[in-house]
Amino acid sequence: MDISTGAGLASSTGIRPYLPPLLAGGLARGDVAIDFDGTDFSFLESPAFLAAVVALGVVAFLVERSRSSASGRGAAEFLSGVIGMLLGALLFGGALADGGEAAWVGLILGPLCAVLGWFAVGGLVERVRGRLEPDQAALLTAYADAAALVLAAIAIFVPPLALLAIPGFVLLLAGGRRREGQKYAGLRILR
Repeated sequence: MDISTGAGLASSTGIRPYLPPLLAGGLARGDVAIDFDGTDFSFLESPAFLAAVVALGVVAFLVERSRSSASGRGAAEFLSGVIGMLLGALLFGGALADGGEAAWVGLILGPLCAVLGWFAVGGLVERVRGRLEPDQAALLTAYADAAALVLAAIAIFVPPLALLAIPGFVLLLAGGRRREGQKYAGLRILR
């Protein structure tokens, strides 16, 4: 169960890194379904850590809004991916420590789960963003935030279901790679 919780939380930080630690930390502060007290990861539920995550989220939001170019958006996405890996490692390690397991495993597997989520959902968002109008593309961030929050909640409250995210991400990656080869198949000049 602890591995499922950790994998789900780490994967959700790969999708969008800021809301899952806030959900996990807030629930842990109230000792609801997860609790980091008594572990080396008790800082995950501290007000200072949660405030730092909120501050990072606000800065990332402002950077995303100020950068309209693709390169600026790419730099912001890369930074969010790195932050997601770090937070994924901490949450996976904290979930294992909460269950009395060896936390170092989570510190290794957490970033891997986060990277998988980042590539799968980030790739999907970028493919879809290119097809939408700018107003509609702005909603993609909100959808990704909602998906990350839902996956984090599932990881905390129904841990075995969180493991389904891993094969789901693999399917998204495989589908995206398959469609890249078909991208221009229908474009032909008629004479």
